[in-house]
Amino acid sequence: MLGSDGPWLRDDGDGTGQLMVGNAEFRPVEASLWDPDVRLARMDEHGIDVQVVSATPMLFGYSSDPVVAALWARLVNDLALEMCAGHPDRLRPLCQVPLQDVDRACAEVTRSVADGHVGVHIGSHVGGRNLDDPDLVRFLHHCADEGIPVLVHPWDTMAAERMPAHMLRWLVGMPAEAHLAILSLILSGAFERLPTGLRLCFAHGGGNFAAQLGRVDNAWRRRDLVRADCPEPPSSYVDRFHVDSAVFSDEALRLLVAVMGPDHVMLGSDDPFPLGEEQPGRLVRGSVHLTGDQKEAVLGHNAVRFFDL
Repeated sequence: MLGSDGPWLRDDGDGTGQLMVGNAEFRPVEASLWDPDVRLARMDEHGIDVQVVSATPMLFGYSSDPVVAALWARLVNDLALEMCAGHPDRLRPLCQVPLQDVDRACAEVTRSVADGHVGVHIGSHVGGRNLDDPDLVRFLHHCADEGIPVLVHPWDTMAAERMPAHMLRWLVGMPAEAHLAILSLILSGAFERLPTGLRLCFAHGGGNFAAQLGRVDNAWRRRDLVRADCPEPPSSYVDRFHVDSAVFSDEALRLLVAVMGPDHVMLGSDDPFPLGEEQPGRLVRGSVHLTGDQKEAVLGHNAVRFFDL
């Protein structure tokens, strides 16, 4: 549907496969990506009770014709419900929307949540538009009005031509994309225009945000260009969104919880992709910096509240 050069899955028949873009191999994957029984067995192995499932950002289709993208999103969303239907108490899907056309996106997210999705999964930008774009803010406002949780995933990294090797697009580009998405909402004043009830979460621990927040606050204090549209210090907005815990080191997790607060960090794993946590939840459970109550919040309580599980 998205064209001959679009994404597709090659099942190699041995429990592994490849995500393909046209004829090019993009990423190795395992059967837990597409087989719910394999996924459940993996969850049992790692002590995961419930998993919120989203499609890979490769499938967003934001560059396609809006009519085609809307049909594609509906197909992906219906298939996600079908995949989770056998285990509705343990696999809870997020929908995707044709975000290049906000009216169609609003209609699809409303339809999908009514059908059983627990929220929506969107990219950190749409083409050259960051999340502070008026149309994208309108979509976020729609989600807030309908009580729909939003997971933002970094994707389609900037300056890809400068990062052709060593997975630098994922190691440098992805954290930068998440940081940019968060700051675009803060510094533009978009959070001043959005309802405080918006449930918004940024994947990959919010990228570079926690580590660079001091730099951003300093810039806000010292330069009127930075604070022109942002009436409060950037650090004052950390209660307006959540992040996941996929930061892969205990020191990084300590900083993340210190900056965001223990009630605004949810367990994230990037499972079952190759850069995900090998044993989801092990980092949080084994942390020497978090208290028992903080671990319980990150491991489950925050997500239960955020997604109304």
